[in-house]
Amino acid sequence: MPWILPPAFTLLSCILLISRSAAALPYASEDGTTLPTLLSGEIAQLRPFTHYASAAYCHPDEIIDWSCEENCQANSHFQPFVSGGDGGAMQYWYVGYDAILDTVILAHQGTDIGYLFAAWTDACLFLQPIDDHLFPSAPLDAQVHTGFATAHARTAPYVSAAIQTVLDFHDASSVTVVGHSLGAALALLDGVYLSIHLPPEIAVTVIGYGMPRVGNAPWADFVDGLAPRLRIVRVNNGHDPVPIVPGQFLGYQHPSGELHIKAPDEWTVCPGQDNPSTECSVGAVPDILSADLHAHSGPYDGVWMGCGLESMLYPGREV
Repeated sequence: MPWILPPAFTLLSCILLISRSAAALPYASEDGTTLPTLLSGEIAQLRPFTHYASAAYCHPDEIIDWSCEENCQANSHFQPFVSGGDGGAMQYWYVGYDAILDTVILAHQGTDIGYLFAAWTDACLFLQPIDDHLFPSAPLDAQVHTGFATAHARTAPYVSAAIQTVLDFHDASSVTVVGHSLGAALALLDGVYLSIHLPPEIAVTVIGYGMPRVGNAPWADFVDGLAPRLRIVRVNNGHDPVPIVPGQFLGYQHPSGELHIKAPDEWTVCPGQDNPSTECSVGAVPDILSADLHAHSGPYDGVWMGCGLESMLYPGREV
């Protein structure tokens, strides 16, 4: 089915918890079956959302003015509605409307190395029972990362109110939640939360870049069971170790939806949860020696995660 869509320090404290393969096209899984890949046009369809995720690292003042350099220029038609957070105790976040894609955008900032509080959130690895007020339909045995759950609970009421306002104002029927790193984990939690609390006719899509594991196997099964109303896309870049932490031996499990970038124009569709193929993250990064922390920041179809990072790496290049 076509994928048509309505900082190296990040998680460093978790790298020791990496859990436990690469040939040219066509791709093959461990059992010899060929894994599908995206066409160039399908990859390009994700690019606007990649810029939205990268823009979430910018200060809320830049977001509300939509003056965040290349990421704002790439989606110059975007209409910001509200932005918030302090980058520490509460990650930056923003909500607005994309008239071309006809979807409400919610974006969450990832981990900023300058804020130790955010790093602590990543390092708080324990699983906790899910909040039945935020996720009333979740199974009793579903558990999520304590730090991620705490960070999500701080913004959930503000985010939900803002999204409902924008949906009503634009008569929209789609919400897309994006984020990178910690922001991707928050995006997943918000995507599930919104799919439960918004009217059933509202479609919700989560697009997370370099997403760490968020919960246990019952949580992952619960997330998968929300399809087709909730759609999950997890974009993992090369040998980035963050998507395979916290480790499965700690009880963590990803939901389905992985896209694995082997090369700029080679994106593998990885079926199922934590696909062990060497063409997917679990198989491509078997141990710490195989990891490349720099891959966590990008590039994702040419886009680097971080406010102004692309212009610093490539000064003078037009978006």
